[in-house]
Amino acid sequence: MTTCCGSFLRGAARPVRTTSDGPLPPQQALKLLKQGNSRYASGKMLGSCTSENARKALVEQGQAPHTAIIGCADSRAPLEVVFDAMPGDIFVLRNAGNTCTHAEGSMVGSLEFCTGALGSRLIVVLGHTKCGAINGATKAFFDGKKAPPAATSSALQGLLQDLGGVAEQAAADMGPNAGQDVVAAHAVKVNVFHTIDFLLKFSESIREKVKSGQVEIHGGVYQLDSGKVEFLGRSPRQAELLDLKVGLPPSMSTAGTVGVPTKHGVRTTADDIVPGLEALKLLKDGNERFAVGAGARKPATGSQREALVSYGQAPHSAVLGCADSRVPVDTVFDAVPGDVFVLRNAGNTCTHAEGSMVGSLEFAVSKLKSRLILVLGHTNCGAIAGAASTFMNSQGTKAPSSALEGLLMDLTTVAKKASEELFPGASMEELASHAVRVNVFHSMNFLIQHSETLRSMVKTGELEIQGGIYHLATGRVEFLGRSPVQAELLSSSSALPPSMASLPIRTPGSGPVKPEAALQLLQAGNRRYTNGEAISGKVTATMRKALVVEGQAPHTAVVGCADSRAPLETVFDAMPGDIFVLRNAGNTCTHAEGSILGSLEFCTAALGSKLILVLGHTSCGAIKGATKAYLASKEGKTPQVSKALDALLNGLSVVAGKAEAQLGSGASEEQIADLSVKLNVFHTIDFLLQYSGVVREKVSSGEVDIQGGVYDLESGKVEFLGRSPNHTKLLRSGASLPPSIKN
Repeated sequence: MTTCCGSFLRGAARPVRTTSDGPLPPQQALKLLKQGNSRYASGKMLGSCTSENARKALVEQGQAPHTAIIGCADSRAPLEVVFDAMPGDIFVLRNAGNTCTHAEGSMVGSLEFCTGALGSRLIVVLGHTKCGAINGATKAFFDGKKAPPAATSSALQGLLQDLGGVAEQAAADMGPNAGQDVVAAHAVKVNVFHTIDFLLKFSESIREKVKSGQVEIHGGVYQLDSGKVEFLGRSPRQAELLDLKVGLPPSMSTAGTVGVPTKHGVRTTADDIVPGLEALKLLKDGNERFAVGAGARKPATGSQREALVSYGQAPHSAVLGCADSRVPVDTVFDAVPGDVFVLRNAGNTCTHAEGSMVGSLEFAVSKLKSRLILVLGHTNCGAIAGAASTFMNSQGTKAPSSALEGLLMDLTTVAKKASEELFPGASMEELASHAVRVNVFHSMNFLIQHSETLRSMVKTGELEIQGGIYHLATGRVEFLGRSPVQAELLSSSSALPPSMASLPIRTPGSGPVKPEAALQLLQAGNRRYTNGEAISGKVTATMRKALVVEGQAPHTAVVGCADSRAPLETVFDAMPGDIFVLRNAGNTCTHAEGSILGSLEFCTAALGSKLILVLGHTSCGAIKGATKAYLASKEGKTPQVSKALDALLNGLSVVAGKAEAQLGSGASEEQIADLSVKLNVFHTIDFLLQYSGVVREKVSSGEVDIQGGVYDLESGKVEFLGRSPNHTKLLRSGASLPPSIKN
């Protein structure tokens, strides 16, 4: 150590710090600053006089300051004096406003040098009371509330305008009634933390040292009138900011994917593929930079734009987002050209023209080699709010009068699911908020379900499909992960979205379909119908000609009700040639049953169908009428048989009698009618087995199967009932003709 001497020396001589001294721990350095300021404020300074030997030691051995300080250039706040420091003690950076709003790279670079090469372990950002720069910025902020700010005409004006964010935050902290002087006084402290936060945001070197505990960053405010420094401690946001991945301050950064090395400063086909989870991390880091105001992207240079053209794009992620102007996807993820392949529509949905969305994403993952698809919804989404309103007001049943109405009606599926997941009595706002999340997963599920390309890549782990919600108020994306039903959907066999898909036409050349396979076709078709994903109906002239020239080969014969609300081909999303349809009121064989049996024998023999399905439906008018007739007969009222309808209902009344017997004498008419629908299905199946030797023989051999089902008018779903409980017994029947055909 080399000592200082001179007229200011009081007590023991003071040493100067050189590289021969070890680095001081942060808290010890802070203690020295506090002691020095205490001496200064009390008028007991030791002074900073140095001898020739001390100065020589500083030259030859080099500096090793224990602290780096960013302070204001104000002449009333001389930092070495305020802390009664010796030469070599503190590394001093000063500008008007102790800020990093302009030329911040020099500040950050200087501090990285000090904490790296010089070994300083403490950084202090020091503001002071009555700061002219802060007062000017606060005045500009208040003036700006009265009239729009003028264009920047000088560097000083630019400095004050950039400090306006500090004044704005201070005004928000102090409340709407705070005056300009009060806001300016508080803005001094706000600005200290603003500068600390900037250092943490934009220096990886400093961040890592703070994380490890090697370096500490503290704030303080120097009181001009008392000479005392109010030490403020660390930034309240330190823990949050330590997770950032920004490497350079804005004035030094250039366009390019932050965190991933690229050969031309932007992502092109010359760069390596980024795996899905790594791409997700890039999006997370970019969004965090955006949310904390530390965006690192810069305009692309001419050479970078040329590289994007010459080599082609290779985005690490594809994002399906909402068209809402408040959610600019590239900005939200602090992305540069070449980073993200962006698809947007109102509601980030696949309800309409979904083929373009799916096809575009298949292009991104197969041709451009993107390995992450992110479906991004956002809070306060107008499309989702409109769909929720449509659902709540039960407007989803009317025909749309515009494309917008059609979009909202199709999104009511999402609103309905959200309503089912929420508690009863949820408000419109709660419904719309939850529906945003449901809709993200709905779109993700659609992509997996209807794209063989995407599905196969997810199966192999080559592709990630994840969801997120952008929160307008905070700027942060809530990452939702994978769909909860992803594993289940990976077994889907759909290769195309509904708007692009079409079913093949069945002809005799297609070959027979086994009963269990035919049943699966019906089940799959009904699922498509209930999910609003029907794909039948696209019949070309070539298909129609094939049905004429080659003939029909339906895989299933269906005995259904004539009710107009239960169109069988529609319910099963079937193509022409798929199902052989027999219909009458009540899906019954009570009258003219020979035509039903004869038709089924023709279908199972000549046409080769291997499945017969008897399908009833809820709220069946014929069954309700039969139930009413049965109950009237119990009361002693003689049933009328003046019309064919009367005879039909009376013939079905036996089913109502069986239903009442099962339910008990206290059952209501409605309960009897509901059960009768199911019993009538089995009644018809039993009739077919009992009175057709042809059908019975084919069922006995396993060549044909007969099963039942009930179509729910409200949900659109078919409840498949399986075989009749009397199936085995009836196979031993000896009857070969129905009653109406017997001589």
